[in-house]
Amino acid sequence: MLMGKFNFKDEQDFDKVSEKASEFYVSVGEVSCPYFGEKIVFNSAGFKHLKFKSDQVARPRSEQYARLKLLTLAPQVLSLSRTVQGISHVKRFERIRTHSRTDTIFKPVSYYEFIAVLENVRVKVVVKQIDDGQKCFWSIIPFWKIDPVNSLRVLHSNNLEHD
Repeated sequence: MLMGKFNFKDEQDFDKVSEKASEFYVSVGEVSCPYFGEKIVFNSAGFKHLKFKSDQVARPRSEQYARLKLLTLAPQVLSLSRTVQGISHVKRFERIRTHSRTDTIFKPVSYYEFIAVLENVRVKVVVKQIDDGQKCFWSIIPFWKIDPVNSLRVLHSNNLEHD
């Protein structure tokens, strides 16, 4: 079971948390990250990823709820991070918008993982970079996610695109 303040309560509470998180997310815009020495953009793709695992697959409400409640920690983690805890390089199909049209192109993608404990909560923040493009916030992952198979705490599913 998740910690109390991150437990999914009901749809009305979920809607309030989602709206508050959306307002906060839009207000962030970008954050300077000492590790990269550049700004990390908080764009619509990152917020969408908090709610969806992939284009057509929504995350369970309880998982969305915890991530949305933790969202305020993401800019703090990135603005304080001077070291990276993990880097993953893959090639995958990405939707790229060029010259007023969207194409799906096979591109190199890098994921950077930052782990921190803030406000007595351990989280992992993931930054995504497609090819040599801008670095964008991709996800915030609670430490205490429970594996349904063995009931142990896990950080992630080992698939950063979906986490």
